[in-house]
Amino acid sequence: VLLVESGGGLVQPGGSLRLTCVVSGLRFSRYYLSWVRQPPGKGLEWVSSIDLNTYYADSVKGRFTISRDNAKNTVYLQMDSLKSEDTGLYYCATSDALAGEDFQRYNYWGQGTQVTVSS
Repeated sequence: VLLVESGGGLVQPGGSLRLTCVVSGLRFSRYYLSWVRQPPGKGLEWVSSIDLNTYYADSVKGRFTISRDNAKNTVYLQMDSLKSEDTGLYYCATSDALAGEDFQRYNYWGQGTQVTVSS
């Protein structure tokens, strides 16, 4: 199983980025797909998940949009109105059910893509 994230970078506050995660080696449509981030010097934070529904952490609700394309085995995270506190390493992960911040329930993880929000 392989999860490969891309799309991170340096952006000014108020700007936008779109993260992409391509998944291979599993039956993509069966799984919840999630984005989890790790701010510098801090622990993991759940950001968002998707199955047939979408779920968001309060800190990103209204600013981030998660979507998936089962035909392309791909999950996206559109991030708008970015703030400095959104800075971190963003991971894509799979789970059999909605896992939220129970990080031991995630099956597979990508290597992460760095997002830096700074002027």
